[in-house]
Parts: sequence; C-alpha cells; structure tokens
Amino acid sequence: MATLLVLYSPPADTAKFDAHYQNTHIPLARKMPGMRSFTVTSGQPRAFAGSAPYLVAQLQFDSMASLEAALASPEGQAAVGDLPNFAQAGVTVLAYETSGV
Repeated sequence: MATLLVLYSPPADTAKFDAHYQNTHIPLARKMPGMRSFTVTSGQPRAFAGSAPYLVAQLQFDSMASLEAALASPEGQAAVGDLPNFAQAGVTVLAYETSGV
C-alpha cells in the first residue's frame, strides 16, 4: 500500500480556501486513477509537537508505482496544477509505502 499525505499550511482566508478545496480541488483529486481511498481531516488537526497544518488529506493507492502513475496522469497533473490556486500559504506533499507492523 502507498500513501500520499498532503499537509496544508493555515491559509490567510480560511473561507476562500475551504470553498475552493471543497468545490474545485476535491473533485479534481477524486478523478486520479487507481486511488483506493481519499480522506480529509474534519477540523484542524492538533499538534503535540511542532506546528499543526490547517488540513490534512490522505490518499491511498495499491503501490508506489500506482501512486506515481496517478500523479503523472492528466487527472493528477490537473490536481497538482490546482494547488497554487488555493494553497498560497504552503503545502507539504509526502509519499510513502506502508506495511502492517
């Protein structure tokens, strides 16, 4: 299993961020091929160390290869290309493989 973890920094205008994220970005991201699940935090996460992001999105794929293929697809490129339209405060995007422990 592979995960794409997206951490959005707190925006200056949360209402504008939320409207664009819900109405434009999520529909774009949901079109990425091979995605198994897409979850988003409900409310701002709490940080027990460091600083908390405004929002966290987690996208699951079968493998790192399928994650990379999704990002390289036209749908993935549209979602990545949309980030500057609403995430001006900054965004951290991490990709990693997961295993049961």
